[in-house]
Amino acid sequence: MGFFEKLKGGLKKTRESLAKGVDNVFKGKQVNEVFFEQLEETLILSDVGMHGATEICKKLRDVAKKLKIIDPAELKKEFVNIVSEMLAFENVEMEQKPVGTATPKRVILVVGVNGVGKTTTVGKLAFHLKTQGAKVSVAAADTFRDAAVDQLEVWVKRADVSFVKNQTTSDPGAVVFDAIKDAKERGIDVLICDTAGRLHNKKNLMMELRKIGNIIERNCPDAVKEVFLVLDATTGQTAILQAREFENVVDITGIILTKLDGTSKGGVVLGVKSELDVPIKFVGVGENIEDLLVFDPGKFAAALFE
Repeated sequence: MGFFEKLKGGLKKTRESLAKGVDNVFKGKQVNEVFFEQLEETLILSDVGMHGATEICKKLRDVAKKLKIIDPAELKKEFVNIVSEMLAFENVEMEQKPVGTATPKRVILVVGVNGVGKTTTVGKLAFHLKTQGAKVSVAAADTFRDAAVDQLEVWVKRADVSFVKNQTTSDPGAVVFDAIKDAKERGIDVLICDTAGRLHNKKNLMMELRKIGNIIERNCPDAVKEVFLVLDATTGQTAILQAREFENVVDITGIILTKLDGTSKGGVVLGVKSELDVPIKFVGVGENIEDLLVFDPGKFAAALFE
């Protein structure tokens, strides 16, 4: 299955809800205020959120006025273009092997609450980066949850990359320190650090992320630092609330949205980008290790609405 087909298949449930609702609006007889009110309501109910829905409709109003479009069907293409532009961002190339003299060249801290699919996402991310030519290692810094290390090890073996764990300490900072040392010895390109699933209202656990970040900064001063927040698309607007809590503690550089294939709430992709202004790096569209896709705004909009 090609990339576009896999993405389109993963968005099936969202297409059946959000896209179908949008299509019904665009089957209207005339572009007028009633049309825009119906479109805005449809977007809000599909987890795009108030801010994102308002922004889309404002831009679409401006386009309709400028181009003097009164037929909703003619405005549909402009709608897809607006959605694509809203989701666009200047992406740091994750799919290419990092370059430079630092070892590791890139350190990725993966954060998120329990149940979002964070551990499996780490394995999928490691597999993706390996297929793009990077030498990858994974640090098992989730020492809080029972069996987390064992679960991660299964996925790391599937990805066939290096793995660092420490069964003699429950200090995640110590695990990250050991993983950095190991990465330097092995000449690792990308070090991915799994972390415990933090509940966004547990401030003591959130503070631990700062400690890990400080260890990475001290020991890898020349490496590219990334903090990827994993969000569960099935939770809709709750995912955005979680993201805001994490933003208070760490500088999030990218978002990975999981379980898009299992939800009709794919509209949250628009809500996340609109309300947080943090780039979406990857989307999960299945349970297999290759089902983590680099997020492409144009292809996402086309797979969803066209």
